[in-house]
Amino acid sequence: MNSFSHISPEGDPAMVDVGAKAISRRTARARSVVVLNDEIMAHFAGQDIATKKGPVFQTAIIAGTMAAKRTDSLIPLCHSLGLDNCRITIHTEGLTAVVECTVSTEGKTGVEMEALVGASVAALTIYDMCKAFSHDIVIQETKLMEKTGGKRDFNRDK
Repeated sequence: MNSFSHISPEGDPAMVDVGAKAISRRTARARSVVVLNDEIMAHFAGQDIATKKGPVFQTAIIAGTMAAKRTDSLIPLCHSLGLDNCRITIHTEGLTAVVECTVSTEGKTGVEMEALVGASVAALTIYDMCKAFSHDIVIQETKLMEKTGGKRDFNRDK
């Protein structure tokens, strides 16, 4: 591809026409990393962080899932997709919370944006729920880890 897919030959924003594409299984997994601190981690209880607002990770999983299902409302030129599955997991590694969002569908277009939005919103929810303890929180990165289906597969080792 020699040009941006969402820009018409005239230079205007344009949704990609997927009408002629074949339906296939599409999957994507994205990761966001949230760096917390000792003050926040002191509230860690079992598999989650306890706050006045409720369990942080469980709330982030729900928020990320809701966002992934509504990606087309957030990113203007994304197609509306019915997701077959959305799974968000969160685990800690030292002072970091690692969010992974895996989505899948049978469709004519990929689900990378849905996975990225799901992971991003889950990370933002962790920030929102923990900021009462400290604002020393960094959402370090959000990146696509892998995708299958469509013209080409993609897999990032790290």
